[in-house]
Amino acid sequence: MRRPLAAALAALAAAGVAACGSSDAGPLSDDSDKQAAALACLNDEKGLDAREEGDTEVVVDGARIRFYLTAAEAEAAQFRGEGEGAEQIGQALLFVEPEVTPEGENLLEDVEACLQDL
Repeated sequence: MRRPLAAALAALAAAGVAACGSSDAGPLSDDSDKQAAALACLNDEKGLDAREEGDTEVVVDGARIRFYLTAAEAEAAQFRGEGEGAEQIGQALLFVEPEVTPEGENLLEDVEACLQDL
């Protein structure tokens, strides 16, 4: 019984079937860099002064956006207490000042629009 299994595995290896660690094992779609896309939207489309801070955050006029690899990871961060008071939008957590001014409300609308378009 082991012989047919070994023969099948050898045939697959000889045929060049990719293994788990191969370079072609990746996502089927291009999810691109969501942080860079959000930064471009905020700066270019909305005309805001947004900048990257570290590897996972974007800061814009008092609002801070922290990006995670997946929406589930962002949600898990909130459950761990790392996103207290933040709004989850997809794979990002949006942190804002507790009291929002009318100008701040307009900013939040622009930021939320850019994050929702990702």
